[in-house]
Amino acid sequence: MPNALSVPTDLLTLTVDETGVATLALDAPDASVNKISWDTLNAFSDALDVVETHADLSGLVIASGKPDSFIVGADLAMLQTFEIPAEARRLSREAHALGERVRSLPVPTVAALHGPVMGGGLELALNCDYRVASTADATKMALPEVQLGLLPGGGGTQLLPRLVGVQQALGLMLTGKNTYPDKARRIGLVDALIHPPGLRHAARRAARELAAGTRTVERAEQSLGDRLLEGNPVSRRVIYRQARTRTERRTRGNYPAPPRIIDAVRTGMEEGLEAGLDTERQHFGELVFTPESQALVSIFFAKRDAETNPQPEQARPVDTVGVLGAGLMGSGIAQVSAQNGLDVVLTDQSLALAAEGKKAIWSAVTEQKDKGIINTFTRDQIVERVAPTADYAPLQAADVVIEAVPEDLSIKHAVLSEVETVVDADTVLASNTSALPISTIAEGVDDPSRVLGMHYFSPVPDIPLLEIVVTEETSDEALATAYAAGLAQDKTVIVVNDGPGFYTTRILALYMNEALLLFEAGADIEAVDEAMTDAGFPMGPFELFDLVGLDVAAKITDVMGEALSPERVDISDRAGRLAEADLLGQKTNRGFYEYDADDDADDKDPQGVNDAVYRHRDASSTPPAGAIQDRLLLMMVNEAVRCLEDEVLRAPIDGDLGAVFGLGFPPFLGGPFRHVDRAGAASIVDTLQRLADRHGPRFAPADRLQTHAAQDTTFHS
Repeated sequence: MPNALSVPTDLLTLTVDETGVATLALDAPDASVNKISWDTLNAFSDALDVVETHADLSGLVIASGKPDSFIVGADLAMLQTFEIPAEARRLSREAHALGERVRSLPVPTVAALHGPVMGGGLELALNCDYRVASTADATKMALPEVQLGLLPGGGGTQLLPRLVGVQQALGLMLTGKNTYPDKARRIGLVDALIHPPGLRHAARRAARELAAGTRTVERAEQSLGDRLLEGNPVSRRVIYRQARTRTERRTRGNYPAPPRIIDAVRTGMEEGLEAGLDTERQHFGELVFTPESQALVSIFFAKRDAETNPQPEQARPVDTVGVLGAGLMGSGIAQVSAQNGLDVVLTDQSLALAAEGKKAIWSAVTEQKDKGIINTFTRDQIVERVAPTADYAPLQAADVVIEAVPEDLSIKHAVLSEVETVVDADTVLASNTSALPISTIAEGVDDPSRVLGMHYFSPVPDIPLLEIVVTEETSDEALATAYAAGLAQDKTVIVVNDGPGFYTTRILALYMNEALLLFEAGADIEAVDEAMTDAGFPMGPFELFDLVGLDVAAKITDVMGEALSPERVDISDRAGRLAEADLLGQKTNRGFYEYDADDDADDKDPQGVNDAVYRHRDASSTPPAGAIQDRLLLMMVNEAVRCLEDEVLRAPIDGDLGAVFGLGFPPFLGGPFRHVDRAGAASIVDTLQRLADRHGPRFAPADRLQTHAAQDTTFHS
């Protein structure tokens, strides 16, 4: 039985077994996960004081007392309390000092990793001599700081390149992507893998054997090419230059963290560890106070808050989801449900069509298995949760039924009316429509209080947002249950009120309509798309038209044109004209761009502009990039504020979440409302007024924008 060593903290325990191997287990009380905070660092320092005074120890294992995670990163609320960069640099300095103490211990140190190992948690593990990870699907490792506008501040920019190589380390840090157990073992990020129940035992055994000399650290050597490239300062310059080029191409210079990550790595590798750590500290302190990082952190907290159901007591338990329609959207909804533990009844007009939907799910999760994200057993579990059928009777077990049938009101009325006769009286009936009013869809059932919109975004497994749309008749129970279903599907949920295009479709439709007006006036397709990707959007509006389909886009803009007054909008008919000419985009391999007919991907790469579309414009004149960005970005921002005025949006933070996580609004701007706060409402109003003078009243600033400008107030506190 291990003996407990006395430590002056309740944030961790320190025990030692009969062989002299100590185990330090972080376990913050009253918290579901461990985070790096001042308290954590102080507790860790106290524990090291004890370890350093016990000369009879033969090894140290660092583990987590939490059953599902190691350390999930820094406490971001702590970062928000900092008032000057020196405070952030001090945090980094303390983390560096503790890392040095771990590396200097006279006994072998082993990290036992299970569940998420993020940010400062991974940096702590990097200081150990040896790392053992569990093979659980939940185990994943990352330095995701770049996604918050930061760099790893606990030594990650220095320790990771020395462990896995400069190229591999830069790839991980510049993207913030997860690394799963198999790959982590392959690249040398961890040294051994073990099934979860044996993790602590395996880590202690590794410490004993390292101390006895019966185990050595053996890591796969780099390829000859990588060794030659990373082996000297001259060739490493190529790596840094290529990393800067790739990063600039991806971020368009909108994010300050990536170049600083590269600089910290370069400094450490070329000038030594201490110089690198000092550079890391300096950059970390600066980045905490950049507006880009502050916007990204604000979105992080908003997303976290949206992960709590505001009315949990009203929600019916959600165990089974019914999905009507097994096409791209329906199978995607079924997939995110099944892979998060829900049972799914997937229906279509025939069993063969429903089975095709299940086959698409199998292919998608098999790809995850092949990447090492999940194992074969988990893949098979996910697929077996999906029951394909052409019969509505199995839907009787569903707690929520989501229709994903074509955007035809008569079809939606027919399927929901029939389903209503099968399911329980309190089963929620949801529509995945992107534009049709939910109140109109609810007219097709006897009990409209159970009807709402659950608007997913394509591809469903990749886009995190779920927009729940409620009518005046939607019950609190239906809303709370749909919210619970969205959280169970691991979605970021916002709730909006019914209205033309709801929130996301409405602001996106007017953004894309403005792009069509630019096109009519003679703007070059590639110039517009380039300007908007430079502004931070994941793709330009014309590439997005081709992805969505110009026929679909034409229907949506028509709906918006009918719903909004002529003074508010100037709807272009160009999408409809192109659709009539069978230039539908990727689905016909010709739209604004041309596509390879042999490419069967869901999202194809453009092969070049389709010059034939230029016959459908009235002139040839391309505005400067800045003018293009003002017109498109501020059209979206202004309409977002109008959605708040019209009470479609319930709060500005919902507007920010919806735009960033559903539409690709530049995350570093924080969303439409935070962008107004950052730029200043007065500045936004001035620009909109200039646009209105030149292009018409559709750019007239929203009333609430003008109020904030006049009163010098903000949407967010």
